[in-house]
Amino acid sequence: MKKLITLCLLSIMLSCQKKEVASVYHFVKDVHSFSKPNDAVVKHLDLDIKVDFESQTISGKATWTIENTSKGNEIIFDENTLNITKVTLGDEEKETKFSLGTEVEFHGQPLHIQIEPNTTKVNIYYNTTKDAVALQWLKPEQTADKKKPFLFSQGETIWSRTWIPCQDSPGIRFTYNAKVSVPKDLMAVMSAVNPQQKNENGIYKFKQDKAIPSYLMAIAVGDIGFKSIDPRTGVYAEQSVLDKAAAEFSELGKMVYAAEKLFGPYRWGRYDVLVLPPSFPYGGMENPNLTFLTPGVIAGDKSLTSLLAHELGHSWSGNLVTNATWNDVWLNEGFTTYVEHRIGEEIFGIKEAKMQDVLSRKSLYDNMAEYGANNPDTQLKVNVDGKNADDCLSDIPYEKGYAFLQTVESIVGRESFDKFITDYFNGHAFQSITTEDFLSYFNEKLIKGDKALAAKIKAEEWIYKPDIPSNITKPVSEDFNAIDQIQKTWRQTGIKGLSAKIKSTNEKQHFIDYLPQDLSEKEMAAIDTEFNFTQGGNFVIKRQWFVIAIRQQYKPAYEAIEQFMIATSRTGSLQMLYKEMVKTPQGKVWAQRIFEKAKSGYHLTTVQDLRETLQ
Repeated sequence: MKKLITLCLLSIMLSCQKKEVASVYHFVKDVHSFSKPNDAVVKHLDLDIKVDFESQTISGKATWTIENTSKGNEIIFDENTLNITKVTLGDEEKETKFSLGTEVEFHGQPLHIQIEPNTTKVNIYYNTTKDAVALQWLKPEQTADKKKPFLFSQGETIWSRTWIPCQDSPGIRFTYNAKVSVPKDLMAVMSAVNPQQKNENGIYKFKQDKAIPSYLMAIAVGDIGFKSIDPRTGVYAEQSVLDKAAAEFSELGKMVYAAEKLFGPYRWGRYDVLVLPPSFPYGGMENPNLTFLTPGVIAGDKSLTSLLAHELGHSWSGNLVTNATWNDVWLNEGFTTYVEHRIGEEIFGIKEAKMQDVLSRKSLYDNMAEYGANNPDTQLKVNVDGKNADDCLSDIPYEKGYAFLQTVESIVGRESFDKFITDYFNGHAFQSITTEDFLSYFNEKLIKGDKALAAKIKAEEWIYKPDIPSNITKPVSEDFNAIDQIQKTWRQTGIKGLSAKIKSTNEKQHFIDYLPQDLSEKEMAAIDTEFNFTQGGNFVIKRQWFVIAIRQQYKPAYEAIEQFMIATSRTGSLQMLYKEMVKTPQGKVWAQRIFEKAKSGYHLTTVQDLRETLQ
């Protein structure tokens, strides 16, 4: 009997052990990180840093709480251009050995740290250098107020390792607390719960209790003010921009409620936005709790706030459910573009949504034409192994990903798809997943063994093959159809009076995008006189018009084009203009002259991309 009981107990113990082993999370291999999280992985960061504008450095200590799963003697971090001065273990700060491995272009170096099998805390003392790609240090004259300096970070894709030693992979998530010391006349904010006014000592404390990947670590320091929109939303900006920004984003709270109605509760507490100086390289960055935005989105008429809907959408797709590697970025950007369009439809109505759909599809087809139909870079699941991870951030994952999800919705019906996507967000909340994880869930929860449905959707063709599948939805806008009719006749009837018929930003963009290729200078001047595209208009209208002006060598716009290209650092928008310029020998000379004049105000990632274009 005792033997039988012993065998039963042993069996139960072995069963428990098997269950425990089976439940251990296994990270997928991310070639853009040197870390080995299946051996030892970070769980929480306590950051204690000082921001020094004189030396343009951040210095201090990153204390990582770790899980030494393998009980081994080493943990590996990513670092790039950092100066590591000392590493200690535990609260007792026992000094330990560390070394840097071979440097790899774009990726930096592995930071090897000796630990013990029972180590749970690693303290890394360091400072940043002038080569930190993630950090943009601005002089007062480069800001909106032109009175105080400004600092902001941009960690996506693999640049957080240039300002914090970390395991810099989207598949590795951690919580953090931070203590940040800044000059007393400035305020610090981060991708966390933020202060709403300056304090007297210049020391700010932050807490992010939701596990995030390293690329969502963010900091900004400047002469920043705050204005509330509703109990859980608000705007941060320099003083001269604050009131305009608050007015532009007055529907921010409504956007959050609209997103919740569609896709479930917002899980991050507050949702605020920070309007940055013009050198910010993107339209927006979805840092948790605090979206970073370009000032170019402030048009005065809320016509560009769809960008804000996109960054808000990341609170579900991207921040809540994240791509495990940069090859899977479409899970982040494609889903977010879908969410953006749905929020836009909810807030601005179906007519606006249809116009946005047509513009989105044009962007997709334009990108396909540029890449070439058989280019593997036009797959949703891309391969940027061995390359700069930023190469994954073309328009393809955004627009093709959106087109795929919109196509699925049209096939299964909106009600069914809404349930699927909401369950998907909830079922994978605060997780990082691969394309294969998504497909497995998709087949289990939506396809459910229905071969006819699978054949109709063609998911694997969308994801793993280049070009665009034949089942893509073809959006139609009656408002744009009316503009198409105008395009056919304005040369006979004249341009005068058309600005009364073509009013909104979307309508003007569509009109510009489909202007004839053989415009004369006289026609360009007539259009410009009627619409005031060169001097008036918002960021998007100017950008689209300037592409035509460069192509048609419309010299009256040249001075405005230069000013525009010097005043912004939005990489994608600048690429459109520089690419058009370099098509002619004289245009290339012009482009290089503007670049030399402007590059000191561009973000380092923008400089990298534009140098390739100019070559």
